[in-house]
Parts: sequence; C-alpha cells; structure tokens
Amino acid sequence: MKKLLIASTALVATAGMANADITISGHAAAGVYSGLHNKDAVAAYVGKTLASSASTTAATQAADGTLTAGTTTAAVASTNASSDANELAAINAVRDAQAALNAKLDLATSGGTDAVYDIAVAALEATLANKTAELAIIQSVDKSVGTYSADGIYSNAGVDFTMTGATENGISFSASVNIDAGMEIDAGDFELDGKDGGTAGLGAVSMTGAFGTVTFDDGGIENLYSDGLSNADVSYSTTVGAVALTVAHDTAAASTGANSVSAGYSASGMAFTLTASEAAAGTSASLAVSYALNDSVTITADTDQAAGKESVQTIGAKTTLNGVSVSVESANNSTWDVDLGYTAGGFAFIRC
Repeated sequence: MKKLLIASTALVATAGMANADITISGHAAAGVYSGLHNKDAVAAYVGKTLASSASTTAATQAADGTLTAGTTTAAVASTNASSDANELAAINAVRDAQAALNAKLDLATSGGTDAVYDIAVAALEATLANKTAELAIIQSVDKSVGTYSADGIYSNAGVDFTMTGATENGISFSASVNIDAGMEIDAGDFELDGKDGGTAGLGAVSMTGAFGTVTFDDGGIENLYSDGLSNADVSYSTTVGAVALTVAHDTAAASTGANSVSAGYSASGMAFTLTASEAAAGTSASLAVSYALNDSVTITADTDQAAGKESVQTIGAKTTLNGVSVSVESANNSTWDVDLGYTAGGFAFIRC
C-alpha cells in the first residue's frame, strides 16, 4: 500500500517561568495525508460487544415417536478481543446451528408431534438467525481492520507543562500536564490517529537517581516490543555496564501479558537492540542490528518472532543523498518497503 505524507515541520516554543522548576512548551503541525493506516478502524472492531443467541437443548424423542420440547436459555452478550478468533468462532456457530436445524427438519419428515417439532425448529431457526447476524457484524467490521484512509488534511496543536525538582540527596523528579487538540497522525508508523479530545491530561511522573529512572504513567507507556500491544503503567530504566535496560509493567494485564523489556548495546558503529513482550500465545521477541558504514549510509537487519507466528527476517539500508533520504527493506515473507523523503523550507515530503 502506497502512503503519502506531506507535513510542516513541528513548531516548538518554550518559555521559562519565574519559577525555574516549571517549563511551558508548545507544538503545532499541519499537512496533507493519503493512504495512512486507519487506526480508528481497528479500535472500532476490537472490544466491540456482540449479542450472542439464546441457546437451546435438543428435543427428546420417545420410542413411540413422541417428542418432548427442548429448553431455551436467555441471550447473553460477548465482547470480542481478536478478529480472527471471533470470526472463526462465529462461522462455526452458524454451521453448528444450521446442522442442528437440518437434523430437526429431517426428523420432522419421519413423523412425530407437529406442535413439539414446531417449537424445536422455531428455536433452532432463531438461533441460526442470531448467529448469522453476529457473523455479519463481525465480518462487516473486520473489513475495516487494516484499511487505509482516504486523502485528507490534518492540523493539531498542544501545550505541555513540565514541572521538575530535586531532593537534597540527589533524586530528581518530573511531572507533566498536556493539552492537545486537532486531527493527529503518527508520522513514524504512518497511522491516522484521529481527533484528539482537546482535554487536559496528566503525563508521566518520574524520579531519577543513581539507581536509574522509575516512570509512572497510567496506560501511557508504550509496550517496548510493539506499540500495537497494550500500554504499560510503570517502567524502570537503568544502565548495566554498557547495556541500556528498560522494563515496563502493565498492572491491569494478566500475568501472561504484563511485562515487556528492551536492552540496547552500541560499540564501533554497531547498535544491537533486543525487545520482548509477554503475550497469551507466548513470548514475542525481536533482535535488531544496525551498522553505520559512514556518515550517510546505515545497514540494518532484524529477526522478529511474534508469539504464535512464523519468525520474519528483514534486511535494509538507509542513506541520504543531496537532501533526499532513501530507505529500502526486504523480508523473507515476500514483503518489501521503499521510503523516500525530502525536506526543504520547513516542509517534509515522504513517499512509501
């Protein structure tokens, strides 16, 4: 999918207050987008509540052919969490309901009590209709997952208040409050984030000392392996020898998906980064390596093993020629990517 992004350079302003421990900064951006990944479409599907059908028990048949009607339970609601899993479950539910209905219809042709047959068949027809409707909802919403935006204009602005201080024993603290409004995009991941609510929010609160840095931000710390996974609430960063280490924890997540970790090491122009995260299907991990051949050319490679999926190996190169940035990547899963960028006069043009 080709993606286009023309953006103005972010405007940043900082003003020192009379109290040196408070800093006010601002940012603004505007531009044109086309074919960005529609993040809102994914959010529209994940967590959607679906009505499950009333379930029925099979009618019983006596030796003389007399039927006793089955029972029907009340309808319940279910919340989806996975596109593939819920669609597969819904398809199977429709097939099971259709098979049960066909069995009753076949049985009805061999005789029995018509009234009781009518009750059993009607209940199964209702189940089939409900399951079919549920599948239609899942599939219709699922079509929007992974779709890309049309052309559009975005503009946004924000103000950030940062407060800092230190104790006598050398521990420094910081906290921030931010107000953002407008249509926002994620230029790094080519995602259309959507409209910001324009409300004030509390950012990260952290403390730093010889022990490292502890950061608290309820649901605001990105998963260290992938920003597509659930955010963390607290993180700890430190340096062990030449290795930079960060661990993040999501207090609300189950024990199988609460933690993620990142470790980085650099030497002689080479940089190694290992990231990993827990998941219900297992552990996801990625190892990335980059080597700076010179001031303008960098070679990259990584191997990524997402939980429950095949590992993917990628190699690439990045360079800048006469103000034009070029990035090329190719993976063993038959995917490739070429990015071109050019910045001039405060505007950036990116084509992917």
